[in-house]
This record gives sequence, C-alpha cells and structure tokens, in this order.
Amino acid sequence: MTEQYANVNGVKLCYEVFGEGYPLFLIHGFGGKKESWVAQIPDLSKHFKVITLDNRGAGKSDRPEAKYTMEIFADDINALMEHLGIEKANIAGVSLGGMIVQNFILKYPERVNKLILINTNYGFPDESGPEVYKNMRLSELEMKKVDPAKAWWDGARTGFYLKFRKELEANPSKKWYGLWSAEEMIEMSTIDPPTEKDINMQAEALKTHNTFERLSMIKSPTLILAASHDRLMSKSTMEQIHEKIPNSTLVFIDKAGHSSPLEKAPEVNQKVIDFLKD
Repeated sequence: MTEQYANVNGVKLCYEVFGEGYPLFLIHGFGGKKESWVAQIPDLSKHFKVITLDNRGAGKSDRPEAKYTMEIFADDINALMEHLGIEKANIAGVSLGGMIVQNFILKYPERVNKLILINTNYGFPDESGPEVYKNMRLSELEMKKVDPAKAWWDGARTGFYLKFRKELEANPSKKWYGLWSAEEMIEMSTIDPPTEKDINMQAEALKTHNTFERLSMIKSPTLILAASHDRLMSKSTMEQIHEKIPNSTLVFIDKAGHSSPLEKAPEVNQKVIDFLKD
C-alpha cells in the first residue's frame, strides 16, 4: 500500500493501510514512526485491515509549532478515523503509543472494540521520567548525525534482551523471521528521522500523561503485552495496569526487551491475532 495523507485536526498526517478486514490501528512509540511496525504488518494484515500512521511530529507527518499533549494525539487518531469512515476499530500502541491509546480510549470509548497495550505505562511520578526519555533520544540523535549505525546499536543496548542483541551483532544482515535485519533497521532510521524539536515536543506530551486513576473506566477487552526484560517499562508497572483495567489479560513475552515487537515478532503477532480473533 502506498503512503497517503489526511488533513485532520489542523495537521497533515501520513498513513498507510494494509490488508482487508476489521480495522486495526497501530500507534508507534517515542521518536519512532509508522515503519516501526515492520515486523507486525505482514502477519497482522493477513487477518485485519491494518492502519499505521506517523504521529504528528514524526515521520512524514506535519511538525506543528503548537504544544503536543496526549489529548491532541488522541484527537488526531479520532480525526483520522473519521477521515477514513471508520466508526470503531481495534487499536494497539507500543511505549508512547500505548500511552496515546490509553488517552484515546478514555476520551473516545465508543470508538474502540479491543485495546492492546505493549510495553507502556500509566504516567510518571514527576518530570524526571520524560526527561530520561528525552535525553536518551537526544543523545541518540546527536550520534545519528555522525554515525547512524552506532546510534542504532547504542539504542539496541536498551531495547533488546542481551542474548538476542549479541546474536544481532554477530549477524547484522540476518533477516529475522524473514521480516527485518539490523542493517535494514539502521537504514530505516536515517529516513525522516526526528529532529531535536520533535524529541522535545514529544517529551512535553509525556508530561501530560496520567491515566492511573482512570484506567478502571476502560471497559473494552484489553491485552497487555509486557516484555520480561524491559529496561524502560517495569514489570510492576504493567501488572498495575492489568490490576486497574477490569477486562484485561496480562501476557509476559519471555526473554525480550522493550523492542519485543521486533525481537519476538512471531510470538507477539500470534498473541495479538489470537486476542483479536477470540
């Protein structure tokens, strides 16, 4: 499917649609873009109409000057659904994307059939949390200007389970599950990368995320996928989300880090398919 654009909510959003069937929106994470779902699209689009989009301030979407908030990200998804003539859909988000979809379902519950939260959280106790994300991404950005490969590998130290990362380093051209290689991901990271402003704006949006006391209001069936060795989102945080959302299922992806949708793609994809087909 070729990229398309929608003028919604005052911005131009870039999106792609893959496959046929019941709609499934995939919302990417901090400093990411729609291509972050490269390991999910082939499998999921065999069963569903998969819609990926670049959030405002990411990829090929507009980068407006106005402040970003979680509510604005949620409004963008709602406006894109209206643009596409979709009344209700399944929706999944990873990391920042998981925070966005929490805010989306709380504001637009009638729009969501089933919810999937991957390696995410419900908020931050103070502004130091978003600052950690911001500084990590900014240092990655500076390195990317000099050495994109080193920048990606530095990020891999945080994102992947240690044993898997060592296998990656030993086989940078290996096509994992026939879906992606480290070399391809490095190349992809150089296309439409975030700017320093983008990172700062997304970090400001993180500061507006606080759903903990409202999670019990989520009534849609919810799948929570947590990585066993996620260095960014703790096991206890994911367990708390599960405890707060009444109709939720918590599944741990074993021997995986924050980038579990890449490193454990077949398992993640099958869990999603089984949950949505149930």
